[in-house]
Amino acid sequence: MENKKGKGRQKMPMRKKEKQDERYVTFSKRRSGLYKKASELVMECDVDIGVTFLFLTGNPFAFFHPTVEAIVSRFFHPTVEAIVSRFQNLDLKLSESTQIVAAQARNRVKELQSELDELDLREDIAIANKNLYDKVMETRQKGLWESIEQLNAEELTKFQAWLNVTRFNLQNRLNQLENGASS
Repeated sequence: MENKKGKGRQKMPMRKKEKQDERYVTFSKRRSGLYKKASELVMECDVDIGVTFLFLTGNPFAFFHPTVEAIVSRFFHPTVEAIVSRFQNLDLKLSESTQIVAAQARNRVKELQSELDELDLREDIAIANKNLYDKVMETRQKGLWESIEQLNAEELTKFQAWLNVTRFNLQNRLNQLENGASS
């Protein structure tokens, strides 16, 4: 029998969903996608952004960076003409307190992003170590000398470092046991 592959992800035609439940599910999925794109835009371009949605039920959904006040204060004015003129004259000024709050929010986002990057790096290192350990354990079953011969120079260096750490830990434990037995 031939290996038949599925169609995979296909582009869905854009059409209005007839059922309320389908509409809400589609709205939720696309809303989260837009939030993700907005947050990526903030991180990549260091911009302030505000996105609001009003679903048919009247529930508001919003994404603002750095704060709602920082975005809204740029455009809030009692007349439509003033808003239009602000868009035309892009020299938008924020109050000092709003600038401070916005700067703090930006700094916090940068801190969290650097923490996330560090955790991603740690995860990659842990996965690499686990894979190396799994490979060593797998080849260990074949026989010690056979397995060592199959390691490349980098893997052999890592294995040697692991052996050194293990020897050090064993020596420390032995010293602890000897000190405990003598007392």
